[in-house]
Amino acid sequence: MTNRTAISLLIYGMVQGVLFGAGILAVVYIPALKTHAALSIPVVIAASVAAAIPLSWKIAPMMRARRQRRMARRREPAGA
Repeated sequence: MTNRTAISLLIYGMVQGVLFGAGILAVVYIPALKTHAALSIPVVIAASVAAAIPLSWKIAPMMRARRQRRMARRREPAGA
């Protein structure tokens, strides 16, 4: 398993949770969606599960790059 895959798996749940929360808030606050909540909520669940996969895959390299930059700064000599 590559580092990107491992990081993606770790952040998948968080990304999915945020997307789900935003979708549920939309269902609760938009009257047109609220009237059809029995259909809207399963759609939000499916959409958040599906959308979290590519988003976590895109976020993972950014998180790794941030850590690598931080580690590089620590390795620099004090006089440089």
